[in-house]
Amino acid sequence: MRLVSTTVFLPCLFFTLLPAASSQGQEPDEITPKDKLIIETVLRLQNFDLESSAPAKAAVMRYLRAEQGSDRYFELIQRFQPAEIAESLAQYSLANSSETGGVRGAELLFAMNKGGSLIATASSDNETKAQAAVQLIGHAAGEQTVSILLPLMQNDGATVAVRSAALKALGKRLAGQQQILKLVTAGDLADDLKFAAANALLGSTNSEIAATAAKYLELPATADSQPLPALSELVQRRGDVKAGLEVFQTAGTCNKCHKVRGKGKEVGPDLSEIGSKLSREAMYVSILDPSAAVSHNFETYSILTLDGLAVTGLLISETDESVTLRNSEGIDKTIEQEEIEIFKKQKTSLMPQDLQKLLTVDQLVNLVEYTLTLRKTGN
Repeated sequence: MRLVSTTVFLPCLFFTLLPAASSQGQEPDEITPKDKLIIETVLRLQNFDLESSAPAKAAVMRYLRAEQGSDRYFELIQRFQPAEIAESLAQYSLANSSETGGVRGAELLFAMNKGGSLIATASSDNETKAQAAVQLIGHAAGEQTVSILLPLMQNDGATVAVRSAALKALGKRLAGQQQILKLVTAGDLADDLKFAAANALLGSTNSEIAATAAKYLELPATADSQPLPALSELVQRRGDVKAGLEVFQTAGTCNKCHKVRGKGKEVGPDLSEIGSKLSREAMYVSILDPSAAVSHNFETYSILTLDGLAVTGLLISETDESVTLRNSEGIDKTIEQEEIEIFKKQKTSLMPQDLQKLLTVDQLVNLVEYTLTLRKTGN
């Protein structure tokens, strides 16, 4: 008993004897060497109650305000779950909703039972923030996702953009797909959501859902509903490089998954020198039938968790404890092995299978023309 009492007493005495950090010559949130010492100490102590030491809590809070988004930032929040950080954590997540850090922050908010701020934001009048909140909820709310987002998707008072974002998020879960399909088969899904529904359901890993959805939904051949020319005709065309760059950055959504000279997201292969590697014909094939030529180390994997979450992406790491996949949005999702029901390699590419449906024929030709200029220096 004495040993246990001493173990608890010494850390508390250590923090009690530490003088308060002076505010002279430093900003209130500036981290001091003393703060760093305290941080290292509290993280090494098992079952340490942060509320038991005012100096320790002050040091932790200063660190959290100064080092937002760092690995240690998330580690401290996960360990001590200080309620005071919830508001700023929510703001950080919303501002970084398309990044791994933003999703990680949202996961911590729901783990702390503080996800209410994101739920409220999803129904706010600020469309940009509402979409960001919906995206975060889809990544982080777990089994609550359907009950939170299904009513929002059906809310006629919300904008099409927000309702479509809710549908997309619901479509990442089997339970969500099932609810969307019920609305589709009953004829109760709003017309302005049918394109998003087709994307979510026709690409489902559940063959029954995909087959049933195909009886009610379809996607256009091209963005302007024109038939796609044969490959032999496409390779004879020449496009506009400048216009192709714009397609790459906008309608083609290429920069959401690929980097070019340091700009873009690192999901698929870096395309900085792709023009030196592929012929014009091969470039078209890689866009129109990406699964026919998946690059090594960029194969797609899918995970189905015990609670029904479906995750698809590139395999970033696999250990005895967990598996990390990077999805098409560049978000890293780590799943504990004990939570995985199914983990398998897919035959299809993570790249959209029918990218031409987002583009006109001219936009496709311009895009290829631009990518062919991405060559090694001197080529």
